[in-house]
Amino acid sequence: MLRVGDPLDSVYWPRCYGVPPPPRKQIKQREDHVLGILPRATSPQCSQSMCDDRWEPRHLARRASLVWDGEECGGDGSARWLVKVQWLLRLVSSMPDRNHNDGYNTSDTFSENGSDDEEDQRRSVASGMAVSAASSVSNGGVPSSGGVSRSRKSRSAMSIGGVEELGLESDHPDLSSPANSITSINSISSLLKEKLAMSLPAMLKRHRKPEYKLRGFVAFLFLCIVFLVGFAHVYYNQQVLQRAYFDLIRLNHIERVLRVYNDEGAELLRGELGRFLRDSDKVYSCLSQHERKGMYCMEWMGRARLYLKYEEQSKTPDECSKPPCVEYRCYHTEWVALADDVYPTDCFDLTAVGGAEAHWYGGGHSAGMHWPLEKGRVTWAPFLTGDSVRRDHQWGNVLKRFFISSKGVAITVDPLTPLHVSANQYNDRELCLQARYDDFAFVRPTPATPAKLNYSLCTVSTGNMKDLHQHLSEKSLWDGLKESDVETVNTLLTEPVWQIAPSEADLLTEQAILNYTEDVISLGFFRQGHILVNEFWQANVGDMAMDASRFPSMKETIEIVHRRGFRIAFTLQPFIGTESINFREAVRRKLLVGTRIPKSGSGGGAEYVPALSRYRSLLSAATLDVTNKRMAPWLKEMVEDLQAKYDMDCFFLDLGVAYDLPYHYKFQGPLTNPDHFMTAFTELVQSSVKVLGVSSAIARPRAPTFVTLPAVPSTWKGLQSVIPTILTYGIIGYPFIMPGAVGGDYDEEVSNRHDDSTSLRSTNFELQEVVRLADIELYVRWMQLATFLPVRRYTTLPNKYGSELILESARSLTSLRQKTVNPLFKKYVREALDSGLPLVRPLWMLDPLDPSCRLMADEFSIGEELIVAPVLQSGSTEREVYLPAGVWKDGIDGSLRKGSRWIHMYKVPLDKIAFFVKMPDNTRF
Repeated sequence: MLRVGDPLDSVYWPRCYGVPPPPRKQIKQREDHVLGILPRATSPQCSQSMCDDRWEPRHLARRASLVWDGEECGGDGSARWLVKVQWLLRLVSSMPDRNHNDGYNTSDTFSENGSDDEEDQRRSVASGMAVSAASSVSNGGVPSSGGVSRSRKSRSAMSIGGVEELGLESDHPDLSSPANSITSINSISSLLKEKLAMSLPAMLKRHRKPEYKLRGFVAFLFLCIVFLVGFAHVYYNQQVLQRAYFDLIRLNHIERVLRVYNDEGAELLRGELGRFLRDSDKVYSCLSQHERKGMYCMEWMGRARLYLKYEEQSKTPDECSKPPCVEYRCYHTEWVALADDVYPTDCFDLTAVGGAEAHWYGGGHSAGMHWPLEKGRVTWAPFLTGDSVRRDHQWGNVLKRFFISSKGVAITVDPLTPLHVSANQYNDRELCLQARYDDFAFVRPTPATPAKLNYSLCTVSTGNMKDLHQHLSEKSLWDGLKESDVETVNTLLTEPVWQIAPSEADLLTEQAILNYTEDVISLGFFRQGHILVNEFWQANVGDMAMDASRFPSMKETIEIVHRRGFRIAFTLQPFIGTESINFREAVRRKLLVGTRIPKSGSGGGAEYVPALSRYRSLLSAATLDVTNKRMAPWLKEMVEDLQAKYDMDCFFLDLGVAYDLPYHYKFQGPLTNPDHFMTAFTELVQSSVKVLGVSSAIARPRAPTFVTLPAVPSTWKGLQSVIPTILTYGIIGYPFIMPGAVGGDYDEEVSNRHDDSTSLRSTNFELQEVVRLADIELYVRWMQLATFLPVRRYTTLPNKYGSELILESARSLTSLRQKTVNPLFKKYVREALDSGLPLVRPLWMLDPLDPSCRLMADEFSIGEELIVAPVLQSGSTEREVYLPAGVWKDGIDGSLRKGSRWIHMYKVPLDKIAFFVKMPDNTRF
């Protein structure tokens, strides 16, 4: 019995099959047959007589949905009834929609979703017409008009009788009538279309198993593709775009990232070249007319041109038993700006390089004076001498364009480069170099002169910065030295310098000098040494003559000083006050630095106007033009006459700093930057007389000339800045250093309250009015430190305090200096003259690979045999001490201590200083 609304699964299976119904898993295959997916074919073996009842309407639905290939009619494939059903369904789909007013709606009976009655009725009517037409065709006739009325009767009978089910064999006449068959076919066709359209997607979705393995494989494949793309990008940028222009150096010319490596492949230096270039600037190869022999050339159109050159120094065949035989490598880099608004700039990493920490040293005294360099902060500024202690200058009085890293790489900048430098300006741990012209520091020589940044990167195969420093240090300082010069050096190292600097010129007299020497002798334990007289020996600065009113018999006074065992030195400056007797003569002969002014008139000549500035106590002063060939003989004549007349031993040159020059200065001859005038003036004076020391320098003066430290305040902070400054000066190539006065050079509080501060901004010697006695503890600790420095300089004598502690400390420290320290200085002065190595050295020169030695800013060594660890904190009687590798003898208690370790809370009483003497390596406890 086939009931209305029964699912297709429960439809009666035709008896002619002779087999059980197929399993549910083949529903999809049967539905595909119904939809006409399988090819239409007719089996010749399947005949009408084999199964006459299979085309009855009551079995058509089941047969249409349950196509059983190979089971019906002998198992020969698709049966003929499949062809008829397919034709029937195609006919129904192609017929136009028509509205039937028979009142029969199959949506309630066969539709699974009865929300849209009109649509269901439309499909039902259309299906009924199509099936009726198909039935008529199959019987060989044309569909009659009576089919509709019979269908109405059938549906009417069903509705009136309330028939709930359809019997397969019924006695009711309406149910067995042709109209009833047409109605059944109509219902079946509607069922087929709706059931397949609505249940098939859900059935497919319900029976589809999640393909987790496929999804996982796709995800894994996607991740692999992402990784490969990222790796290719990184490799392309780091390897393909990076070109090994020379041995062990790579440059990515797109991102302009430079990397320098050692022989083992470890990264020594990383920098970014061309920081000034835009992202849109493209790099090209240089034209042939711009190329240089032995150099690579790249050009950024209209912006800048870059040249790279490589040099190396190899070991001799006897020294090189196995590779690597290349000992030192230098990579020369030069930027040439192609526009006036282009400032070539390169920056280098100061800290982490290749995963390891690096430390940098050099340059000179900087603002805050930190050791190493990356611990401080230097903002963009011209690399010129200045007063970084009391003025708003970034660099101090002694400079050199040299920086060295603990990784064994050094940067040396060409002296002709208009150099600006910043270090850790934005706490970015970068050292940046820039070539830039301006109106004061570096004046463009001609409008067509391009800005050039020229520097060299040098490395050593061992990666040892001590070896690299020795290689780059200036050698053979003996050249041109006389025996008297060597004697002067030894005298300065073994005897004190006594500085006489009264607050006013009237206080400096012959008697004041004699009294000072008597006070030194009365102490009884000091050696005489040099007497240093400030600029007040002249009536006006620049007179180059003794003030006759205060020094009427200066020659006899100097003779007395000599008989007492002292040597005497007088201070000279390259400045002339406007009240000096030589000012008018210098102006008339155009021997002074002029002012840059525009050309006047049509004659084309530039007017000469002396440029004036303020210098120390001078409210108005001019500067001698060292580039003027007529000035040199004029100055030399006066200095030589002065020395011969008074039998002076030597001179001290107080050169000031670059910022003491007038802003719009103009030298007659070529001058790269204002600092070069100091070098020229020093060489000029040295060619005539002996020079004891200079207050400023950008190049090492010829021995026996010492360079001095900048003036420091009489505070604990001033004391703490002494060691980093001395170590820095030694690293950049100044082995002979003269520290400031014991106890400090000036009183910071008085100096800050001084209204006319400009006149007090000298690099070294301040007026005595801003100097007062330091407290006793500070003076004692300062005196202890000075005992181990190359030169001991005093302004305030120890007996001025009236303290027995100070006198006793001075006596014991003088004995220590003579017995222990002086022999070491005499020994290492010869090494300094041979190799250029400093006398006072950082601890990393003893053990360059020790990380602790690289950071020590409050300890130092004399040569390689003595370590000094002074107390630099107020009220402290203990400190932390670090000893490098080796065996060291304690200078306080005489005990032996192993190196490569810290000594915590080491006791240092006020009358003691911690120092340690190196013992032989085979020393046993």
